[in-house]
Amino acid sequence: MRRRLARELALQSLYQMAMNEVSTGDAVDHVVEEARGEDEGQLTREKDRISEQDVKELVEGTLSHKSQIDHLLVDYLKGWQMDRLSKVDREILRLATYEMVFRDDVPPKVVVNEAIEMSKNFGTEESGKFVNGVLGKMIKDLDTLRGQSSSPEA
Repeated sequence: MRRRLARELALQSLYQMAMNEVSTGDAVDHVVEEARGEDEGQLTREKDRISEQDVKELVEGTLSHKSQIDHLLVDYLKGWQMDRLSKVDREILRLATYEMVFRDDVPPKVVVNEAIEMSKNFGTEESGKFVNGVLGKMIKDLDTLRGQSSSPEA
């Protein structure tokens, strides 16, 4: 639950930054405080403890690799352009790509499943299928993508 909540709050932070030109710190602070206010019990149970640092790591990691992530995504967006995607779908894809390609602490299938669930909750009626299609293609090439992301020219 802790990672799922961190992902959701990271997504909300990324979305807020895309919409309102706010800093990472301000966006993360806002969504974490808002989440604490909505469900104090969920955020304070020891096993579900979420810290701003968990959320900030996901947001900063996604942003620090944004150009590489966008370059990768373009290859998997058959018939779509990044700027034509809904902001929610775009940020979900960026976050999931960051976790799958640039981190190795979560199984890629878990990342994909979580991204699909977030797209169903936060996106449009078609978002889940769309995100599944893009990430499903990407996961097949994951070993190659991870190798490219760690090469010096990446």
